[in-house]
Amino acid sequence: MKRRLKLAIVAALLLTAGCGRSQPPLTGVAVDRPVPDVRLIDEHGRSTSLRAFRGTVVVLAPTLTFCHEVCPITSGALEQIRYDAQQAGLGERVTVLEVSVDPWQDTPARLRAYRSETGVRFRLLTGSHAELKRFWRFFGVGFYPTGHGRTFDVAHTDGVFLVDERGHWRIAVIGMPNVRGRLAPRLKRLLGGTGLHNLTLFQGAWMVQQVLDDFSRLLGHRIPARPLP
Repeated sequence: MKRRLKLAIVAALLLTAGCGRSQPPLTGVAVDRPVPDVRLIDEHGRSTSLRAFRGTVVVLAPTLTFCHEVCPITSGALEQIRYDAQQAGLGERVTVLEVSVDPWQDTPARLRAYRSETGVRFRLLTGSHAELKRFWRFFGVGFYPTGHGRTFDVAHTDGVFLVDERGHWRIAVIGMPNVRGRLAPRLKRLLGGTGLHNLTLFQGAWMVQQVLDDFSRLLGHRIPARPLP
């Protein structure tokens, strides 16, 4: 089984979140740090960065498009979040992203192929090894290649991160999602044996509604989870 890296967040930056009586507990840990302007590349080969999404609340997660263990499950959870925000009339205020941890294979063409293969409608970004390393180091995410040839893989941290409209990292949730065994068939067929086991664990660090509740703190508007069509 692929080893998962632990999220390395400096303890002094993790603040205990205060919760109003009408709000559910914060799922993740609270942070307030401006995100550096790191150059990334979108699925069409165009240069971009998180600065391009200022004015929206961003939810992002690490991914590699050839993953068969956790990433397709994360994609499913993020697609649900995108859909729920849209259905709540907040689609223009929310940006959903997956940013690669596989600069060796995740080219813009590969990102386009992943979107076509899975049907996800959120944004996918990649970059050079140096750029992705710098980007993910800021969020405490580590990644490194394992194996060679047919056994090539990338070990990486799992988590989801929320960035506010100012471009400040505000919330971090460590670990994989719990989707209660439900995943779109086009994503589920990407899972190997370990991935299918992960899908049925029901012990993930976060659930879609919990991240939506954390979103609500930044948007000032609660987003309920709804069944995907």
